[in-house]
Amino acid sequence: MADEPPHDDDAGTELADVDLSDVPRAAGGLGAVVVTTRFLWRETGLRRGARALLAINQADGFDCPGCAWPEADPSVRHRLEFCENGAKAVAEEATTRRADPGLFASISVDDLRKLSDFELGQLGRITDPLVLDPATRRYLPIAWDDAFRLLADELRAAGPERSAFYTSGRTSNEAAFLYQLVGRWFGTNHFPDCANLCHESSGVALGEVIGVSKGTVGLDDFDQADLILVIGQNPGTNHPRMLSTLREAARRGATIVSINPLREVGLSRFAHPQKPLDFVRGGVPLAAEFVQVQIGGDLAFLLGVGKAVLELDVARGDVLDRGFLAEHTTGFDDWKRHVEALSWSSLALGAGVAEEQIRRVAALYAGAERVIACWAMGLTQHKHAVPTIQEISNLMLLRGNLGRPGAGLCPVRGHSNVQGDRTVGITAKPKPAFLDKLRDVFGFEPPRAAGRDVVDTIHAMGAGGVDVLVCLGGNFLSANPDTDKVAEALERLRFTASVTTKLNRSHLHPGQRALILPCLGRTETDVQAGGPQFVTVEDSMSIVHRSQGVLAPASGALRSEPAIVAGLGKALLGGVVDWDALAGDYDKIRDLIERTLPGFERFNERVRAPHGFRLPNAARERNFAGVGGRARFAVSTPPDLRLPPGRLRMMTLRSHDQYNTTIYGLDDRYRGVHGERRVVFLNSTDLAELGLVERQVVDLISEWNGEERLARRFIAVPFDLPRGCAATYFPEANPLVPLGSVADKSNTPTSKSVVIRVVPAKRLNGAS
Repeated sequence: MADEPPHDDDAGTELADVDLSDVPRAAGGLGAVVVTTRFLWRETGLRRGARALLAINQADGFDCPGCAWPEADPSVRHRLEFCENGAKAVAEEATTRRADPGLFASISVDDLRKLSDFELGQLGRITDPLVLDPATRRYLPIAWDDAFRLLADELRAAGPERSAFYTSGRTSNEAAFLYQLVGRWFGTNHFPDCANLCHESSGVALGEVIGVSKGTVGLDDFDQADLILVIGQNPGTNHPRMLSTLREAARRGATIVSINPLREVGLSRFAHPQKPLDFVRGGVPLAAEFVQVQIGGDLAFLLGVGKAVLELDVARGDVLDRGFLAEHTTGFDDWKRHVEALSWSSLALGAGVAEEQIRRVAALYAGAERVIACWAMGLTQHKHAVPTIQEISNLMLLRGNLGRPGAGLCPVRGHSNVQGDRTVGITAKPKPAFLDKLRDVFGFEPPRAAGRDVVDTIHAMGAGGVDVLVCLGGNFLSANPDTDKVAEALERLRFTASVTTKLNRSHLHPGQRALILPCLGRTETDVQAGGPQFVTVEDSMSIVHRSQGVLAPASGALRSEPAIVAGLGKALLGGVVDWDALAGDYDKIRDLIERTLPGFERFNERVRAPHGFRLPNAARERNFAGVGGRARFAVSTPPDLRLPPGRLRMMTLRSHDQYNTTIYGLDDRYRGVHGERRVVFLNSTDLAELGLVERQVVDLISEWNGEERLARRFIAVPFDLPRGCAATYFPEANPLVPLGSVADKSNTPTSKSVVIRVVPAKRLNGAS
């Protein structure tokens, strides 16, 4: 093990003045109403903000730019169909602040770096296309046609093999389809996208065992489920509208089990902000059982539940669905022998919870007729992420909880339309059938070799194998691990271009030359040559529906994402298609999607229905043709999670005042932290054994393959999480996540499993 970095002799018990308060008893409630109102007042003004909120997630409005949780059928949908964090996302986008050319003329990229992520967001919406002046290190205005010409010239000079096209999950289906078409016609499959960082593990895992890389449930299934497992997920912050669904399930008698290292208030109780009686009653209790596995212990826990279910079946004889197993699965006998051979002591040790609790959850599962299993990035960002998710599938197959009402698999996507982007072709590993359709519809031969995902792209950038990076949305730098290495890799590039609404950290570490291309947001009206336009998105449960903004654009110079991509296509590829016609009428883009992709028949007709339409999902119908006709049991062994003395396993997470890398404020109300983001949550016993005290300023040192990474000056905060575990916010802790530490098969960075040391802070320049 590497020696500890030297510290100044005066490093010691330096305490921070951070506001720590009691955690509320329930999520939502009056606190959510107050915070929502405050954000709207600060960013948009109440009148403008209220107009946007009345249109969010409505059939005649726009899809929330936050999470991908689905909306109810319009016949029962509430007119106030938003959560606190959705309101923050809208306020952030609909802000009245403007980052105009005058701002950029007055401050250099290097000076902008001194601002925090929150301060960068507070600069407001970018109003005009910008180009970096290498001499002054300032962004200057550029005409749209000149910008497209410059970007096309740089791409042609680099060539397809040395170019990469990144995509954010909030990109519409129309823009994403055009984007992949431009890139593939140009000659590359280098399409890194944000799904590589989040649910890639889910897609790989499910594709291997059920033949479909998506979840199998719909929102209506939650109305019928008897048991809902929420695994590695904190809905209260990351998918708050899910709490309304869980509230209704709990009220009608469904049992909810939370399986997560942190006991989060969002799954304890929920006071619906639009239900006044919830305020009086203190909210509705949600989770009946909290299983606080150690970080990474989910696989051992799930294997333990499976083992206990097998034992219950031996005792009762009626637990397994033998008809379903015989007709629809393969590999059960091998899995059964493997699980029966695992010792209870090893499973309890690996899970970090008592055998008794594992058996208790197994009894709940065995006694429930219909079960839904939900999960998020608490599972997907581990080295053993893929087998962990496949173990969920194994468990669900035991009792036929797949392909019937009220039951199924539910990966909860973290960003609106991240699933839709993949559906319409944003992937570095396109399937041959999709490429064949592109060839047949458009008359060109697409590249067949697999492209680079995010991690592979960053490695190639650092090694000099990429010259140009184009980003359709997102914050490439802050979203990724090993921040310092990614920043260096970005700055080595010859050219970077970013389609965005606001300034973010990636724009401050540009290539030698760079473009910022400002686009319309979800909240804004989009009028093209063919009249007012709408775009479409796909939610977590495969419903494709329309999204149409209602607010005036932040600037007359803004262009829509489809129009920007079409402009690039015209400049780069010439007249291979009528780009102007596609930019002028999005129905024409949807016609092309219909001709290319199965499931989009009568796209323009069906998407105009109030609720849109559901894409086909073979596994939902118990059709497992994608894996040979039968769902597969996968056999896996839990990882060895033992740590050397003095080490902890750290996971990154969001505060309640952020969404992905966008920072709305400096509070985390549901964890009792206010006015600060550089905190590390620790078990109180670990805190004492490390010789630390509450609010002490510490440095975090991560260890991986003999390498060390340092993140300075975090504040130690005791929290309810298992021994040996720690939690920090991203992107502040992303420099600690090694780029080379990835999930097997999916290549997703292991942001939920970082081995660290926590040491008293080294004083900077001798000062506190």
